[in-house]
Amino acid sequence: MKTRKPIALVEVKEFLFKKLLLLSGLTAIALLVGLFFTLLFKSSLSIHKTGFSFLYQSTWDPVKEVFGAFPFLLGTMITSLLALIISIPFSFGLSIFLGEYLKEGIGRSILNGTLDLLAGIPSIIYGFWGLFVLVPVIRNFESSIGVTAHGVGILSSSIVLALMIIPYSASISREVISLVPSDLKEAALSLGATPFEVIIKVILPYAKSGIFAGVLMSFGRAISETMAVTMLIGNSNKIPTSVFSPANTLASVLANEFAEASEAVYLSSLIELALILFFVTAIFSFLGRLIIKKWMVAQ
Repeated sequence: MKTRKPIALVEVKEFLFKKLLLLSGLTAIALLVGLFFTLLFKSSLSIHKTGFSFLYQSTWDPVKEVFGAFPFLLGTMITSLLALIISIPFSFGLSIFLGEYLKEGIGRSILNGTLDLLAGIPSIIYGFWGLFVLVPVIRNFESSIGVTAHGVGILSSSIVLALMIIPYSASISREVISLVPSDLKEAALSLGATPFEVIIKVILPYAKSGIFAGVLMSFGRAISETMAVTMLIGNSNKIPTSVFSPANTLASVLANEFAEASEAVYLSSLIELALILFFVTAIFSFLGRLIIKKWMVAQ
């Protein structure tokens, strides 16, 4: 006959386990807060010197100690938005196919594994692929339409960035679509709706909040991407004039120039770029999670 553990011992273990979980959560919060205040403190020199003009100033000249983040903010937003626009049709198609049509079988396992593999490939591998495969194609295309054939630029980096964020958006949208109640779909089919009409009029309206949250989170992922974008965007500190122009993003400037920054104001300005990037990615991540949480509660 098994002997029961003393109640006091069980309570002690449960108490310690709860405290461990609390400590883990507080540690994560402390790391986030510490990161924020470190960036804020290290960028205080630049903040005091340039103020809000740092956000709309278009000149970045470390020699003259003139620093403006507007070209990098613009390059970041254009690159990320273009990547998002390119990725949405593919991520939606994959999520609907996996969430509604390919619900089981070896094909689903292979496709899911492929998406997970794509999400786990280091960004520098995407960058090398873009340099050796995509850039020559873009360069030939630019030559054929009479545009200066840089090859590298916003378009090249956006296409590679789109490939990188498709697995994130598709995975979240797939999970949301799979949670649509079968009763709703069966009711629509029983009334004579076609499978396409069920997707358009039942599944997408029901899951739109979750899908939008997945798009927001993948957009945040695109904004913070560094290595692949740095290798493909052309690294120009000027305001881009078209999608074929070389440019820079917040992350690519940090990757290219941080090691060279020796002057205090220069280093502080780069850290302020990191602070801006921290805020932008945090906002989009928070909004995406908030929308998913509200959608789950509403269901």
